[in-house]
Amino acid sequence: MTSKALNSFLNDNIADLKERGLYNEIDPVQGPNGPEIKIGGRTLINLSSNNYLGLATDDRLKQVAKQAVDSHGVGAGAVRTINGTLDLHLELEKKLAAFKGTEAVISYQSGFNCNMAAISAVMDKHDAILSDELNHASIIDGCRLSRAKIIRFNHSDMDDLRKKAKEAVESGQYNKIMVITDGVFSMDGDIAKLPEIVDIAEEFDLITYVDDAHGSGVLGKGAGTVKHFGLQDKVDFQMGTLSKAIGVIGGYVAGKANLIDWLKVRSRPFLFSTAVSPADAAASTKAVEILMESTELNEKLWENGNYLKAGLRQLGFDIGNSETPITPCIIGDENATQTFSRRLNEEGVYAKSIVFPTVPRGTGRVRNMPTAAHTKEMLDKAIAIYEKVGKELGVI
Repeated sequence: MTSKALNSFLNDNIADLKERGLYNEIDPVQGPNGPEIKIGGRTLINLSSNNYLGLATDDRLKQVAKQAVDSHGVGAGAVRTINGTLDLHLELEKKLAAFKGTEAVISYQSGFNCNMAAISAVMDKHDAILSDELNHASIIDGCRLSRAKIIRFNHSDMDDLRKKAKEAVESGQYNKIMVITDGVFSMDGDIAKLPEIVDIAEEFDLITYVDDAHGSGVLGKGAGTVKHFGLQDKVDFQMGTLSKAIGVIGGYVAGKANLIDWLKVRSRPFLFSTAVSPADAAASTKAVEILMESTELNEKLWENGNYLKAGLRQLGFDIGNSETPITPCIIGDENATQTFSRRLNEEGVYAKSIVFPTVPRGTGRVRNMPTAAHTKEMLDKAIAIYEKVGKELGVI
Protein backbone atom coordinates (compact mmCIF):
# COMPACT_ATOMS: atom_id res chain seq x y z
CA MET A 1 0.00 0.00 0.00
CA THR A 2 1.42 3.38 -1.03
CA SER A 3 1.31 6.49 1.12
CA LYS A 4 -2.01 8.36 1.07
CA ALA A 5 -0.25 11.56 2.06
CA LEU A 6 2.17 11.27 -0.86
CA ASN A 7 -0.57 10.53 -3.40
CA SER A 8 -2.64 13.46 -2.15
CA PHE A 9 0.37 15.79 -2.36
CA LEU A 10 1.28 14.67 -5.90
CA ASN A 11 -2.23 14.64 -7.39
CA ASP A 12 -3.24 18.01 -5.90
CA ASN A 13 -0.05 19.77 -6.95
CA ILE A 14 0.10 18.31 -10.45
CA ALA A 15 -3.51 19.40 -11.02
CA ASP A 16 -2.62 22.89 -9.75
CA LEU A 17 0.37 23.17 -12.10
CA LYS A 18 -1.76 22.14 -15.08
CA GLU A 19 -4.44 24.68 -14.22
CA ARG A 20 -1.89 27.50 -14.03
CA GLY A 21 -0.09 26.54 -17.24
CA LEU A 22 3.05 25.49 -15.38
CA TYR A 23 3.03 21.77 -16.17
CA ASN A 24 5.54 20.70 -18.79
CA GLU A 25 4.63 17.87 -21.15
CA ILE A 26 7.62 15.78 -22.28
CA ASP A 27 7.63 14.75 -25.95
CA PRO A 28 9.78 11.73 -26.92
CA VAL A 29 11.84 12.35 -30.06
CA GLN A 30 11.76 9.53 -32.61
CA GLY A 31 15.28 9.74 -34.04
CA PRO A 32 18.17 12.21 -33.96
CA ASN A 33 17.91 15.69 -32.44
CA GLY A 34 18.74 17.68 -35.54
CA PRO A 35 17.40 20.82 -37.27
CA GLU A 36 14.25 18.80 -37.89
CA ILE A 37 12.87 16.21 -35.48
CA LYS A 38 10.17 13.57 -35.57
CA ILE A 39 7.62 13.57 -32.74
CA GLY A 40 4.44 11.48 -32.82
CA GLY A 41 5.21 10.47 -36.39
CA ARG A 42 5.35 14.11 -37.58
CA THR A 43 8.47 15.94 -38.82
CA LEU A 44 8.85 19.40 -37.29
CA ILE A 45 11.34 22.25 -37.63
CA ASN A 46 13.29 22.02 -34.38
CA LEU A 47 13.87 25.35 -32.62
CA SER A 48 14.13 23.94 -29.10
CA SER A 49 17.50 22.23 -29.15
CA ASN A 50 20.71 23.37 -27.49
CA ASN A 51 22.62 21.49 -30.20
CA TYR A 52 23.96 24.89 -31.28
CA LEU A 53 26.48 23.72 -33.85
CA GLY A 54 24.68 20.60 -35.09
CA LEU A 55 27.44 18.37 -33.72
CA ALA A 56 25.08 15.93 -31.97
CA THR A 57 24.47 14.27 -35.34
CA ASP A 58 27.87 14.92 -36.95
CA ASP A 59 29.28 11.87 -38.74
CA ARG A 60 32.81 12.62 -37.51
CA LEU A 61 31.70 12.39 -33.89
CA LYS A 62 29.67 9.25 -34.51
CA GLN A 63 32.67 7.55 -36.08
CA VAL A 64 35.07 8.19 -33.18
CA ALA A 65 32.36 7.20 -30.69
CA LYS A 66 31.99 3.84 -32.41
CA GLN A 67 35.75 3.36 -32.40
CA ALA A 68 35.93 4.16 -28.69
CA VAL A 69 33.31 1.51 -27.90
CA ASP A 70 35.35 -1.05 -29.80
CA SER A 71 38.63 -0.07 -28.12
CA HIS A 72 37.45 0.79 -24.57
CA GLY A 73 33.98 -0.68 -24.07
CA VAL A 74 30.73 1.06 -23.18
CA GLY A 75 31.59 2.34 -19.68
CA ALA A 76 34.53 3.54 -17.62
CA GLY A 77 33.92 0.76 -15.09
CA ALA A 78 34.81 2.63 -11.89
CA VAL A 79 35.10 6.06 -10.34
CA ARG A 80 38.00 8.14 -11.60
CA THR A 81 40.08 7.77 -8.42
CA ILE A 82 40.09 3.97 -8.48
CA ASN A 83 40.68 2.87 -12.05
CA GLY A 84 37.97 4.70 -14.00
CA THR A 85 40.26 7.35 -15.46
CA LEU A 86 40.77 6.34 -19.07
CA ASP A 87 43.35 7.77 -21.42
CA LEU A 88 40.36 9.13 -23.34
CA HIS A 89 39.38 11.27 -20.33
CA LEU A 90 42.89 12.68 -20.03
CA GLU A 91 43.01 13.42 -23.75
CA LEU A 92 39.70 15.26 -23.51
CA GLU A 93 40.86 17.34 -20.55
CA LYS A 94 44.15 18.24 -22.23
CA LYS A 95 42.31 19.32 -25.37
CA LEU A 96 39.79 21.37 -23.41
CA ALA A 97 42.55 23.20 -21.52
CA ALA A 98 44.15 24.21 -24.80
CA PHE A 99 40.75 25.26 -26.17
CA LYS A 100 39.88 27.40 -23.14
CA GLY A 101 43.37 28.82 -22.68
CA THR A 102 43.89 27.54 -19.14
CA GLU A 103 46.50 25.46 -17.35
CA ALA A 104 44.26 22.47 -16.68
CA VAL A 105 40.73 21.03 -16.85
CA ILE A 106 38.70 18.52 -14.87
CA SER A 107 35.73 16.82 -16.52
CA TYR A 108 32.46 15.75 -14.91
CA GLN A 109 29.34 13.80 -15.82
CA SER A 110 27.26 16.91 -16.56
CA GLY A 111 27.30 20.67 -16.37
CA PHE A 112 24.94 20.49 -13.41
CA ASN A 113 27.45 18.24 -11.62
CA CYS A 114 30.19 20.78 -12.30
CA ASN A 115 28.44 23.50 -10.34
CA MET A 116 27.44 21.16 -7.53
CA ALA A 117 31.03 19.89 -7.35
CA ALA A 118 33.22 22.93 -7.85
CA ILE A 119 31.39 25.55 -5.79
CA SER A 120 30.99 23.31 -2.74
CA ALA A 121 34.60 22.10 -2.95
CA VAL A 122 35.95 25.63 -2.49
CA MET A 123 33.28 27.59 -0.59
CA ASP A 124 31.94 26.81 2.89
CA LYS A 125 29.82 28.24 5.72
CA HIS A 126 32.48 30.82 6.55
CA ASP A 127 32.31 32.32 3.04
CA ALA A 128 29.92 34.37 0.90
CA ILE A 129 28.82 34.10 -2.73
CA LEU A 130 27.61 37.06 -4.80
CA SER A 131 25.23 35.52 -7.34
CA ASP A 132 23.37 37.13 -10.25
CA GLU A 133 19.63 36.81 -9.62
CA LEU A 134 19.08 35.10 -12.99
CA ASN A 135 21.80 32.48 -12.58
CA HIS A 136 21.02 28.90 -13.63
CA ALA A 137 19.40 26.48 -11.18
CA SER A 138 22.59 24.42 -10.96
CA ILE A 139 24.50 27.47 -9.73
CA ILE A 140 21.84 28.11 -7.12
CA ASP A 141 21.97 24.49 -5.94
CA GLY A 142 25.77 24.47 -5.90
CA CYS A 143 25.76 27.63 -3.77
CA ARG A 144 23.23 26.12 -1.36
CA LEU A 145 25.26 22.93 -1.05
CA SER A 146 28.35 24.92 -0.11
CA ARG A 147 26.51 26.44 2.90
CA ALA A 148 28.09 29.80 2.10
CA LYS A 149 26.06 32.97 2.61
CA ILE A 150 24.29 33.66 -0.72
CA ILE A 151 23.99 37.35 -1.60
CA ARG A 152 21.98 37.94 -4.76
CA PHE A 153 22.65 41.01 -6.87
CA ASN A 154 20.28 42.48 -9.44
CA HIS A 155 20.69 41.01 -12.89
CA SER A 156 23.77 42.45 -14.60
CA ASP A 157 23.56 45.49 -12.31
CA MET A 158 27.17 46.43 -11.69
CA ASP A 159 26.35 49.18 -9.22
CA ASP A 160 24.42 46.69 -7.10
CA LEU A 161 27.22 44.13 -7.37
CA ARG A 162 29.86 46.65 -6.30
CA LYS A 163 27.72 47.87 -3.39
CA LYS A 164 27.12 44.34 -2.10
CA ALA A 165 30.75 43.30 -2.62
CA LYS A 166 31.89 46.32 -0.60
CA GLU A 167 29.41 45.55 2.18
CA ALA A 168 30.45 41.89 2.31
CA VAL A 169 34.16 42.71 2.49
CA GLU A 170 33.77 45.48 5.04
CA SER A 171 31.58 43.30 7.26
CA GLY A 172 34.63 41.15 8.04
CA GLN A 173 32.34 38.12 8.37
CA TYR A 174 33.72 36.02 5.53
CA ASN A 175 36.97 34.22 4.83
CA LYS A 176 36.44 34.18 1.07
CA ILE A 177 33.96 35.85 -1.25
CA MET A 178 33.06 34.57 -4.73
CA VAL A 179 31.18 36.32 -7.52
CA ILE A 180 29.42 33.90 -9.85
CA THR A 181 27.55 34.49 -13.10
CA ASP A 182 26.36 32.79 -16.24
CA GLY A 183 28.41 33.85 -19.25
CA VAL A 184 25.32 33.80 -21.47
CA PHE A 185 21.90 33.79 -19.81
CA SER A 186 20.07 30.95 -21.49
CA MET A 187 16.50 32.25 -21.33
CA ASP A 188 17.17 35.82 -22.49
CA GLY A 189 20.33 35.44 -24.56
CA ASP A 190 22.14 38.38 -22.96
CA ILE A 191 25.83 38.32 -22.10
CA ALA A 192 27.32 38.89 -18.64
CA LYS A 193 29.19 42.17 -18.17
CA LEU A 194 32.37 40.25 -17.56
CA PRO A 195 34.95 43.05 -17.86
CA GLU A 196 33.10 45.07 -15.21
CA ILE A 197 32.66 41.99 -13.00
CA VAL A 198 36.39 41.28 -13.20
CA ASP A 199 37.21 44.91 -12.32
CA ILE A 200 35.02 44.69 -9.21
CA ALA A 201 36.53 41.31 -8.33
CA GLU A 202 40.05 42.72 -8.53
CA GLU A 203 39.08 45.71 -6.38
CA PHE A 204 37.67 43.52 -3.61
CA ASP A 205 39.73 40.33 -4.10
CA LEU A 206 36.74 38.22 -5.12
CA ILE A 207 36.98 34.72 -6.55
CA THR A 208 35.53 34.76 -10.08
CA TYR A 209 33.36 31.95 -11.44
CA VAL A 210 31.76 31.92 -14.91
CA ASP A 211 29.23 29.27 -15.93
CA ASP A 212 29.75 29.26 -19.68
CA ALA A 213 27.34 26.48 -20.62
CA HIS A 214 25.66 28.66 -23.24
CA GLY A 215 28.73 30.70 -24.20
CA SER A 216 31.10 27.87 -25.13
CA GLY A 217 30.83 27.17 -28.84
CA VAL A 218 28.95 30.45 -29.30
CA LEU A 219 31.13 33.39 -28.21
CA GLY A 220 34.86 33.95 -28.59
CA LYS A 221 34.83 32.20 -31.97
CA GLY A 222 33.68 29.13 -30.08
CA ALA A 223 36.03 29.31 -27.09
CA GLY A 224 33.44 31.05 -24.91
CA THR A 225 32.55 34.21 -23.05
CA VAL A 226 35.83 34.53 -21.16
CA LYS A 227 37.84 34.27 -24.40
CA HIS A 228 35.37 36.67 -26.07
CA PHE A 229 36.50 39.34 -23.60
CA GLY A 230 40.14 38.19 -23.49
CA LEU A 231 39.97 37.48 -19.76
CA GLN A 232 41.43 33.96 -19.57
CA ASP A 233 44.01 35.09 -17.01
CA LYS A 234 41.47 36.99 -14.91
CA VAL A 235 38.79 34.36 -14.24
CA ASP A 236 39.40 31.65 -11.63
CA PHE A 237 36.71 29.16 -12.70
CA GLN A 238 35.51 28.57 -16.24
CA MET A 239 32.71 26.02 -16.23
CA GLY A 240 31.45 24.54 -19.47
CA THR A 241 29.16 21.81 -20.68
CA LEU A 242 29.74 19.15 -23.32
CA SER A 243 26.02 18.67 -23.97
CA LYS A 244 25.15 21.86 -25.85
CA ALA A 245 27.46 23.25 -28.54
CA ILE A 246 29.78 20.25 -28.17
CA GLY A 247 26.80 18.00 -28.83
CA VAL A 248 27.54 15.09 -26.47
CA ILE A 249 27.20 14.85 -22.65
CA GLY A 250 29.28 15.94 -19.66
CA GLY A 251 30.83 19.09 -18.26
CA TYR A 252 34.16 20.53 -17.18
CA VAL A 253 35.85 23.18 -15.07
CA ALA A 254 38.90 24.95 -16.48
CA GLY A 255 41.39 26.98 -14.46
CA LYS A 256 44.79 27.01 -12.78
CA ALA A 257 46.53 23.69 -12.19
CA ASN A 258 46.28 23.98 -8.41
CA LEU A 259 42.53 24.53 -8.63
CA ILE A 260 42.09 21.41 -10.75
CA ASP A 261 44.35 19.42 -8.41
CA TRP A 262 42.12 20.45 -5.48
CA LEU A 263 38.91 19.55 -7.29
CA LYS A 264 40.30 16.09 -8.08
CA VAL A 265 40.65 15.35 -4.36
CA ARG A 266 37.73 17.30 -2.91
CA SER A 267 34.84 17.51 -5.40
CA ARG A 268 32.35 14.79 -4.56
CA PRO A 269 30.85 14.01 -8.02
CA PHE A 270 34.40 13.37 -9.26
CA LEU A 271 35.23 11.17 -6.27
CA PHE A 272 32.02 9.20 -6.01
CA SER A 273 30.50 8.86 -9.49
CA THR A 274 31.72 7.07 -12.60
CA ALA A 275 32.93 9.30 -15.42
CA VAL A 276 31.36 9.70 -18.85
CA SER A 277 31.57 6.75 -21.20
CA PRO A 278 34.48 6.15 -23.60
CA ALA A 279 32.23 7.03 -26.53
CA ASP A 280 31.21 10.33 -24.92
CA ALA A 281 34.81 11.27 -24.12
CA ALA A 282 36.05 10.47 -27.62
CA ALA A 283 33.18 12.27 -29.34
CA SER A 284 33.63 15.36 -27.14
CA THR A 285 37.36 15.45 -27.93
CA LYS A 286 36.59 15.30 -31.63
CA ALA A 287 34.09 18.15 -31.31
CA VAL A 288 36.66 20.34 -29.55
CA GLU A 289 39.21 19.55 -32.26
CA ILE A 290 36.70 20.61 -34.93
CA LEU A 291 36.12 23.94 -33.17
CA MET A 292 39.85 24.54 -32.76
CA GLU A 293 40.49 23.88 -36.45
CA SER A 294 37.71 26.01 -37.96
CA THR A 295 35.19 28.74 -37.07
CA GLU A 296 32.85 27.71 -39.90
CA LEU A 297 30.13 26.23 -37.67
CA ASN A 298 30.30 29.15 -35.25
CA GLU A 299 29.90 31.62 -38.10
CA LYS A 300 26.94 29.68 -39.53
CA LEU A 301 25.27 29.66 -36.11
CA TRP A 302 25.48 33.44 -35.88
CA GLU A 303 24.30 33.89 -39.47
CA ASN A 304 21.20 31.77 -38.80
CA GLY A 305 20.61 33.38 -35.43
CA ASN A 306 20.68 36.89 -36.84
CA TYR A 307 18.41 35.83 -39.70
CA LEU A 308 15.71 34.39 -37.41
CA LYS A 309 15.88 37.32 -34.99
CA ALA A 310 15.49 39.83 -37.79
CA GLY A 311 12.49 37.96 -39.20
CA LEU A 312 10.67 37.68 -35.88
CA ARG A 313 11.47 41.26 -34.85
CA GLN A 314 10.13 42.55 -38.16
CA LEU A 315 6.85 40.74 -37.53
CA GLY A 316 6.53 42.54 -34.19
CA PHE A 317 7.42 39.80 -31.73
CA ASP A 318 9.00 40.78 -28.41
CA ILE A 319 12.39 39.05 -28.52
CA GLY A 320 13.80 40.88 -25.52
CA ASN A 321 17.42 42.02 -25.39
CA SER A 322 19.19 38.94 -26.69
CA GLU A 323 22.81 39.46 -27.73
CA THR A 324 23.31 35.90 -28.97
CA PRO A 325 21.53 33.48 -31.31
CA ILE A 326 19.19 32.54 -28.42
CA THR A 327 15.87 34.10 -29.47
CA PRO A 328 13.05 34.29 -26.94
CA CYS A 329 9.55 35.25 -28.02
CA ILE A 330 8.13 36.71 -24.81
CA ILE A 331 4.38 36.18 -24.42
CA GLY A 332 3.92 36.84 -20.68
CA ASP A 333 0.93 34.89 -19.42
CA GLU A 334 1.76 31.24 -18.75
CA ASN A 335 -1.40 29.72 -20.23
CA ALA A 336 -1.15 31.93 -23.32
CA THR A 337 2.46 30.86 -23.73
CA GLN A 338 1.48 27.19 -23.57
CA THR A 339 -1.24 27.75 -26.17
CA PHE A 340 1.15 29.61 -28.45
CA SER A 341 3.72 26.80 -28.27
CA ARG A 342 1.06 24.16 -28.90
CA ARG A 343 -0.23 25.96 -32.02
CA LEU A 344 3.31 26.31 -33.37
CA ASN A 345 3.70 22.57 -32.93
CA GLU A 346 0.45 21.87 -34.77
CA GLU A 347 1.62 24.03 -37.69
CA GLY A 348 5.07 22.41 -37.90
CA VAL A 349 7.48 24.24 -35.57
CA TYR A 350 8.75 22.63 -32.38
CA ALA A 351 9.45 25.49 -29.96
CA LYS A 352 8.80 24.68 -26.32
CA SER A 353 7.16 27.05 -23.87
CA ILE A 354 9.34 28.23 -20.98
CA VAL A 355 7.46 29.28 -17.85
CA PHE A 356 7.97 29.63 -14.10
CA PRO A 357 10.11 28.46 -12.31
CA THR A 358 12.58 28.51 -15.23
CA VAL A 359 11.74 32.19 -15.78
CA PRO A 360 10.00 34.66 -13.44
CA ARG A 361 6.19 34.56 -13.23
CA GLY A 362 4.47 36.57 -15.96
CA THR A 363 7.42 36.35 -18.36
CA GLY A 364 6.51 33.13 -20.17
CA ARG A 365 8.17 32.77 -23.51
CA VAL A 366 8.89 30.42 -26.35
CA ARG A 367 12.66 29.97 -26.54
CA ASN A 368 13.98 29.60 -30.08
CA MET A 369 17.42 28.26 -30.82
CA PRO A 370 18.47 28.31 -34.46
CA THR A 371 21.54 26.17 -35.04
CA ALA A 372 24.34 25.93 -37.57
CA ALA A 373 22.47 22.99 -39.13
CA HIS A 374 19.32 24.89 -40.09
CA THR A 375 18.84 25.93 -43.71
CA LYS A 376 17.39 29.28 -44.75
CA GLU A 377 14.39 27.41 -46.17
CA MET A 378 13.68 25.90 -42.74
CA LEU A 379 13.96 29.28 -41.06
CA ASP A 380 11.73 30.98 -43.66
CA LYS A 381 9.08 28.31 -43.11
CA ALA A 382 9.35 28.77 -39.34
CA ILE A 383 9.00 32.56 -39.63
CA ALA A 384 5.89 32.14 -41.80
CA ILE A 385 4.34 29.81 -39.20
CA TYR A 386 5.16 32.30 -36.44
CA GLU A 387 3.38 35.00 -38.40
CA LYS A 388 0.28 32.84 -38.89
CA VAL A 389 0.05 31.75 -35.25
CA GLY A 390 1.01 35.15 -33.86
CA LYS A 391 -1.80 36.89 -35.75
CA GLU A 392 -4.29 34.13 -34.96
CA LEU A 393 -3.67 34.47 -31.20
CA GLY A 394 -3.30 38.23 -31.17
CA VAL A 395 0.36 38.15 -30.12
CA ILE A 396 1.34 40.40 -33.02
